[in-house]
Amino acid sequence: MSLSAKTVVLIAIGAALYGIGGLPMFGIPVFANTTLKPAMAVLALFAVLFGPLVGFLVGFIGHWVTDLFAGWGVWFTWVLGSGIVGMIIGLYPKLTRERLDKGLFSKLDFTLFVFLAFLGNVIGYGTSAFLDSVLYAEPFTKVLAQLVIIAAGNTILIAVVGHFILTSVAKRKQQSYNLKEAY
Repeated sequence: MSLSAKTVVLIAIGAALYGIGGLPMFGIPVFANTTLKPAMAVLALFAVLFGPLVGFLVGFIGHWVTDLFAGWGVWFTWVLGSGIVGMIIGLYPKLTRERLDKGLFSKLDFTLFVFLAFLGNVIGYGTSAFLDSVLYAEPFTKVLAQLVIIAAGNTILIAVVGHFILTSVAKRKQQSYNLKEAY
């Protein structure tokens, strides 16, 4: 597999933004070792705009960067979870037949976006919780509580911020699309 220079740059920018935005100083602590991070909106945006591969790598590398700089060590189970979240949200362009590129963002598209965010969080961080329980002998009730809180919190955060951003992206793309048609 070869990645274009543009894709590598997008991954680097997305991972840096996610990594820095995921630091504790930007998050809201909600449970034991669990923080609600605005950086999740960055992950969702890169995944929606550039697809599942970019989404996975932005989540994986970005979470790794967060863990490195936060000082608590790299938790590969949660790094993998963030990658899975980005990959699943990154399915959005294919499922909507890239309507966002044409400047279209309907209520059904938004519903799909929120569903993918929820599904990504449940599967991604569900994998993290399961692996923490198996590999690190973390109490199952603790990791299950982390999963429920993070999946719900991240989905709401992604939905609210994502709605504003994707509506703006659609309006901008619609203006460009109309210019191309008129030309």
